[in-house]
Amino acid sequence: MKDGVSLLRGVSPSCSVSFPFLNRPCPKEQQMSNSSSLTQFLLLAFADRRELQLLHFWLFLAISLAALLANGLILSTVACDHHLHTPMGFFLLNLSLTDLGCICTTVPKAMHNSLWGTTTISYAGCAAQLFFFLFFISAEYFLLTVMCYDRYVAICKPLHYGTLLGSRACAHMAAAAWTAGFLNALLHTANTFSLPLCQGNAVGQFFCEIPHIFKLSCSHSSYLREIGLLSFTISLGLGCFIFIVFSYVQIFRAVLRIPSEQGRHKAFSTCIPHLAVVSVVISTGTFSNLKPPSISSTSLDLALSVLYSVVPPALNPFIYSLRNQELKDALRKMLTGCFSGAIKCLFSGV
Repeated sequence: MKDGVSLLRGVSPSCSVSFPFLNRPCPKEQQMSNSSSLTQFLLLAFADRRELQLLHFWLFLAISLAALLANGLILSTVACDHHLHTPMGFFLLNLSLTDLGCICTTVPKAMHNSLWGTTTISYAGCAAQLFFFLFFISAEYFLLTVMCYDRYVAICKPLHYGTLLGSRACAHMAAAAWTAGFLNALLHTANTFSLPLCQGNAVGQFFCEIPHIFKLSCSHSSYLREIGLLSFTISLGLGCFIFIVFSYVQIFRAVLRIPSEQGRHKAFSTCIPHLAVVSVVISTGTFSNLKPPSISSTSLDLALSVLYSVVPPALNPFIYSLRNQELKDALRKMLTGCFSGAIKCLFSGV
């Protein structure tokens, strides 16, 4: 295979790295317009051997099918069972949509490249992948924050639950989460793909990510713009994190004051799935992006990227279905009804 990681013509060694995401600005004549000259990127392959490539294909296929099936079952169950037409059920439905979006954004291209032994992705495809991944992962984080508020009101202010979390309020909060995710993704994608790229087209990741695109850039001004956007995004994310921590401190204090053990167990059972999902999303994403440079390596970066981009969307539905008794009962009822209906149709046709 031709060497896809060679530097583009005209780049000199004097353009050494002085920022973690970005090289020093090259002379104007060395910069090239990505919109006119760059038509594709090279993604990082999981393996060079054909047997390992096929193994990765089947592994990703199993993960994606499990995620699609599990999230699809949650969507169907929440939509069909009127007992789940609650604020938490509504937010859970939205969360399943974000999980499906995350899986469908990164995994299909990785499966395609592993199956056919290629590593290329078009310029437009890379921009779309970056945008949609940021959109769904941001919306998921904001939805988890809203779901934390739902748990806080349900346990700490139960008498005001119907007032504070009516159908209109839930719709507004969900719309705000999706809108915030969309704007965050749009701003970062527009800034990232306005960069002049002069360091080749090899993305050191199995899907398009902002830090790895920035490593191909030689524009100091775009770097500063992205620092401003990142500062705003981090501040917003930190605010959500502080709100989640504060809410759960109040929740645990309220639960521990419940006199009966059965009441405490029921209250904890409604919070633990959400807390587990929040922990998985925050811990994997934080460690992947803030790990020390001394332990950074290609294989570790690849494993961590799978950990935070693929594993949480696949695990979330199982966490909720295993710990949420109402969802578990509704899911069992729906599957039993479907199975019984299929058996009746089978024997009636004989």
